[in-house]
Formats: sequence, structure tokens, C-alpha cells
Amino acid sequence: MNLTISSGFDSGAIEVVTVGDDAADLRIRADVRSDAQGVLVPGEFLQWFHFRVSSGDTAGVRLRILNAAQATYPGGWRDYCAVASVDRRHWQRVATSYDGQVLTIELPAAPVTYVAYFEPYSWDRHLTLLADSVARGARVRRLGSSLQGRDMDALTAGSGPRPVWIIARQHPGETMAEWFVEGLLQRLLDPADPVARELLTMATFHIVPNMNPDGSVLGNLRTNAAGANLNREWLAPSAERSPEVLAVRDAMHTSGCAAFLDIHGDENLPYVFAAGCEMLPGFSERQAAEQAAFSADFVAASPDFQTQHGYAASKYKDDVLKLASKYIGHTFGCLSLTLEMPFKDNANAPDAINGWSAARSARLGADILEPLRQHLLRTSAP
Repeated sequence: MNLTISSGFDSGAIEVVTVGDDAADLRIRADVRSDAQGVLVPGEFLQWFHFRVSSGDTAGVRLRILNAAQATYPGGWRDYCAVASVDRRHWQRVATSYDGQVLTIELPAAPVTYVAYFEPYSWDRHLTLLADSVARGARVRRLGSSLQGRDMDALTAGSGPRPVWIIARQHPGETMAEWFVEGLLQRLLDPADPVARELLTMATFHIVPNMNPDGSVLGNLRTNAAGANLNREWLAPSAERSPEVLAVRDAMHTSGCAAFLDIHGDENLPYVFAAGCEMLPGFSERQAAEQAAFSADFVAASPDFQTQHGYAASKYKDDVLKLASKYIGHTFGCLSLTLEMPFKDNANAPDAINGWSAARSARLGADILEPLRQHLLRTSAP
């Protein structure tokens, strides 16, 4: 029985070259965008994959991704293992190798297996997260819509004077970001958690679990339906190109912002780290002290977080204010960080079976409440 490779589902993306009895040659599909006539055409970025392998009784399957070397971040394949699931609930790393050109994935025997770059976070799960959060005491607010008409929603929790904004999945293929938000919300909305209870009296949380719903459903790594990298749109978002950013940015200017977190994943670095605003003109000694203290508190709260490895301050230059955390840090003068998690594993605490995973992302989301509490205690209310 020949294999069948399919990707006609939420966030599915792959191109099939050849298929045999127990092997297939594939190509990663580039992000897609809508042209002037609304037809989906290839975009700039190429890294995300998510597909189904139907193999009947085949003892095992070898998949070769032929264009891995042409990926946007080919360094991401070093020490990388794909994730696979037979039930779409439990995902594990599978044997994966990269020879500098081709990425080879070895699947154990199973009638049907789903394979992905990282554990997916579906649009249906996103909607369930919103509903469950409301049932547990949060409020949901529709801020606008995406280019393809999907709702841009923010969850609000707490009644304190400090507005705290947390956004995730500006880059839709960075699904660990929404798993992080799910873990954060699970703890923040737990009435038995004393840290959460105190935080909800100190601050009002505004949380956008998915900044890029179109890109998420389309199976894109970094862009929306217009081909826009939303994390380069914050200085001048537009209704035509980046309505998602425009809606959220307008809401932030209305509420103000006392602390901001933008949650991401990094293809290359096998660490959890934060990127700050120290490269900004006018970055104050107060901001520097708050940023350093927050990082120290996060190290104390979670062994998964570290400060030795990350981005150099010189990584962003001319376009720095186009990035969310830099725009917010400059505009509001507040603590403003980009949090990065790995697609691979955390080299400081490796897990041979799961690597960096949805569960660890969610745990990290819960752990960040401790440094947020310390930050709010250190800084006075307006």
C-alpha cells in the first residue's frame, strides 16, 4: 500500500514530490498570502510544516524534506527533531537528521501519523481557550478582525490600576506562544492561587492569545494573509496590511500600558530568554533596572529561563521601533520584553522524549506570574 500525505486541515502545510510504499520526498511550503484578486500565492518565509501520513500497515516510514537547506532558518535544523502524534493529543519527538541539504524524519509504524514542526495549536482550541477563560471569570473583548474576517479577541482579567498587556503568536507558526498563554491563564484564573489573586487586585491584564489568526489557519510561519510580518508593523500599522496590529495597538493606547510581554519562539537558539529595550534611544536607568530585576526574578521562578544566551542588543537597528516590544517600551516607558522559547529543546535542561514542548511552554506561562508580581510590587501605581 502506498503512503498518502495530506495537509488539507487547520495549519496544514507541505508539498508532496514523490511517494512510495514506505518513503516520501516532500518540500516545505512557503508562507502564503492573498494577491490583489484574493488568490493565495507564495510568500517570503519557509519553515513551518504540518501534515498527515496515512501508511496502512507499513512497518515504518522515511520522509525526506528536500528543500530544508532553503528554509528561512536552516540553522534551526541542527539538533532538531520533528514532533509526531497518532491521536493529535500526545506529541513526541521522532528521529530526525539533517545532512546540510535534506531533513530526514523517521516515523515508527502506525496507520496514521500527524507530523509538525512544533506541536500545533488549532483555531478550535483557541476558541475553546477563550470560552473556558470566560467561564473562569475573564472577560472577552472583540478588538477588531483579521484580513480574512476572523475575530481579534482580548481576554481581560483583574481590576487593578496597572494595565498589563500580553500578546502571543504574532508569528503564527510559533505555537509554543499560545501554549504559554494557556498555562498563564490556567494559573491567573485559579481562585485558589494566592499569587494570582494578588495580581488581579494589582493589575488589569489584557491578553491576546493569537495576534495572527489568518496565518495560523493558513499554516504560515511568520506572516498574515497579506504577507505582512506583524512584528514589523507596530510603528505604522494599516487596515489594509496589518489590521491585527492596528486593532491591538489602538486598544493599548486607550488603556495605557504598565508592562508588556510579546511571546515568541526562536528557530535557532535552544534556550528560553528575553530580549529587552536597551538599544532604544532614551532607554532610562529606571527601565534598565526594572528589566534586569524582572529577568533575575524569572530565573529564580523557573530553571527553564536563563540570561546567558540570547540576542545581542545590536540585532535590531533601523527598524527597531517597528517591533512590538520596542515600540511599546519607547512609547510607554514601561517594562517591555520579547520572550523567546525554542523550537528544539532547552539545552540547559534537555528532554530526549519531548524536547521543548507544549507542556513546558504552559508551565513557563504559569511561572511568569511570580516575576510579574515582583515587578508590580517594586513599581508604584500611576
